[in-house]
Amino acid sequence: MKNIGTILLSFTLCLWSSSCEDDGGASKIILEDGAAPNMIKSANAPAFIDLIQVENGETVNLSFSADVAQGNPAVTDIVGVYTTVAGPVYKTTLFGDVSLPQDFSLSSEEIISVFPELNSVNDFEVGDILTITTRFTMDDGRVLEIVNDDGSSNTGTNIQTTVLFSTVINYPVTCPSDLSGIYTAVSSAVGVGGGAGVPPIEDREYTVTVTDNGGGSYSISDYSGGIYDGLFCVPFSVCGDLSSGTITDICGELNGSAPDCCSSTITFEGTVLANGDWEVSISSGLVTGTAIWIKQ
Repeated sequence: MKNIGTILLSFTLCLWSSSCEDDGGASKIILEDGAAPNMIKSANAPAFIDLIQVENGETVNLSFSADVAQGNPAVTDIVGVYTTVAGPVYKTTLFGDVSLPQDFSLSSEEIISVFPELNSVNDFEVGDILTITTRFTMDDGRVLEIVNDDGSSNTGTNIQTTVLFSTVINYPVTCPSDLSGIYTAVSSAVGVGGGAGVPPIEDREYTVTVTDNGGGSYSISDYSGGIYDGLFCVPFSVCGDLSSGTITDICGELNGSAPDCCSSTITFEGTVLANGDWEVSISSGLVTGTAIWIKQ
């Protein structure tokens, strides 16, 4: 099994190298030696840059390991590429002329100091991404860049998709999110448009299930938090969970939209409060309302 992995790795690197020729048989000969790193995030360290922590003056300490997956580089640099959500991309050397394998650590303060374009924690934005990889210099002077200055990959798809090693690691700037659970939605709402004329509801309680999809995305068993059931169950016998859908949590700001039961679209906007409750606004072509979602 180990031999099979070695063959696949060599074949993948052959496809990345600039010159491969057929030897007349079924195999390919690598005429220009390449090199590739293996980058691994530390399991006991943050997997992202926590914006809430850095804005509160706390230090975020990233740690990772780097090794040579294939090849014999003469010089190895660990480089960082900071891609901003606004568009600009910055590239710099994080650690120069290092020996591999080696473990590395990088604090949020060091990230700011090593990138001249970043002046303070205020320059961190949700959606920014710090990419860490290597730059290899070979014995013949060739420089092998894994990532270009604009943040794009400088390798072929075979290198990017191989399961044998990872050439880059990414640290997105985001916020932790843990909102799954059972909530009691306490809602007040009125019917509008096609839903006008029904009696309003006030402080009506309804149970909603929130399921974590990962990455700040959550599925909700009833998008209206029971507002549709409260307004339309008695007069029209339209009852129960009438609109499931997903929302996204970006540092405590909740947003989403989903089709309802009745050919309209519900817009969901909310804020996660300090105590974990949600303040929510719901609107559609049939209703408008507000609610407090309380985690059970």
